[in-house]
Amino acid sequence: MEDNILLKADSYKISHHSQYPPEINIVYAYLESRGGNYPEQVFFGLQYILKKHLIGQVVTKEKLAEATKFWTEHFGHDYIEKDMWEYIIEKHNGHLPIRIKAVPEGTVVPTGNVLMTIENTDPKCPSLTTFLETILLQVWYPITIATNSREIKKILV
Repeated sequence: MEDNILLKADSYKISHHSQYPPEINIVYAYLESRGGNYPEQVFFGLQYILKKHLIGQVVTKEKLAEATKFWTEHFGHDYIEKDMWEYIIEKHNGHLPIRIKAVPEGTVVPTGNVLMTIENTDPKCPSLTTFLETILLQVWYPITIATNSREIKKILV
């Protein structure tokens, strides 16, 4: 269960696919800091998250079966988007058809600016973009630590 990306999403993400209009085939999303203790943030930590969770064959038939069982027990109903995940397994060998663009790690970015974007690169996988939000938002912890460290250094130097 630890390395199963299909289990690393907020519950409500599992049903997102049923909320998209059928003509939607590309979803583009972005991450920005909407505010905090400082007017700038140090963007840091994305590479670790990508390498840990999103690189290589991350979806398999076994992981899909495990996730289907888990989410069905969780909801009492089968909401998981099996067609898309099976398609990713068969067409993309379990690799995620996404494109992520981000400012370079260590960049100091003013609040309110885009830090990263994500989009699906296969039109048959539009809900994949927002499904991955839970994992990608883990970047806030290293951003916060890097930003706080920068501000402390300003005081000490």
